[in-house]
Amino acid sequence: MDTDIRITLIEDHDLTRVGMRTALQQREGFKVVGEAANGTDGLKLMTSAKPDVAIVDIGLPDIDGIELTRRFRQAQALMDESATKVLILTLQDNEDVVLAAFAAGADSYCMKDVSLDQLVEALRVTQEGNSWIDPAIARVVLRQARDTQPEDGTVVESKMVSIGAAEPEYNQIIEAYPLTERELEVLQLIVNGCSNAAIAEKLYITVGTVKTHVRNILNKLCADDRTQAAVRALRSGLVG
Repeated sequence: MDTDIRITLIEDHDLTRVGMRTALQQREGFKVVGEAANGTDGLKLMTSAKPDVAIVDIGLPDIDGIELTRRFRQAQALMDESATKVLILTLQDNEDVVLAAFAAGADSYCMKDVSLDQLVEALRVTQEGNSWIDPAIARVVLRQARDTQPEDGTVVESKMVSIGAAEPEYNQIIEAYPLTERELEVLQLIVNGCSNAAIAEKLYITVGTVKTHVRNILNKLCADDRTQAAVRALRSGLVG
């Protein structure tokens, strides 16, 4: 039985697209089922191929990735289908662009300088129905969720519901299971986007010890993964 995550790549830069395809095809569990270099062809491809995850660049030459995502979501609604997830991959970390992407129906948002390991993690998390948000982007989304007036922030607020609980619940969790000083140091580095190896190097501990700390942090924050832990840590004010 084929259990590979089926992916389409919508990216106008040939070298970037070929590089992603080659890298993902070399990873077990991933299968690139189609590519497109513009939004028009990308929309047709996403509709016909019905991938598990579509990687969409924002800066497409005809219709941009945000408009493509919006049109695809409309097409999905008409067909009563919702299986395909959308992962935005871009150099844009502008607040308006980030929020517009989520409002259009994007599931996850990655920067193009993301490592292959992080991209693989993002694809798995997204395919499972969760949101993967680059730590730098998470700050933008969370700040907007706190600052936006209710009538303007409905979409963002509802998006955050799928990521975690309300702040009072975080605080109750943290009071019941306080983090140690070392765990807080590790958590801050997770929020900064550091890998386990980078955390080990910065704190002068082994990767195995880092993994133990990460496991404890996830348990205490009732988080499913590092990204969710980072979002909850930012929302609760554990780290800045």
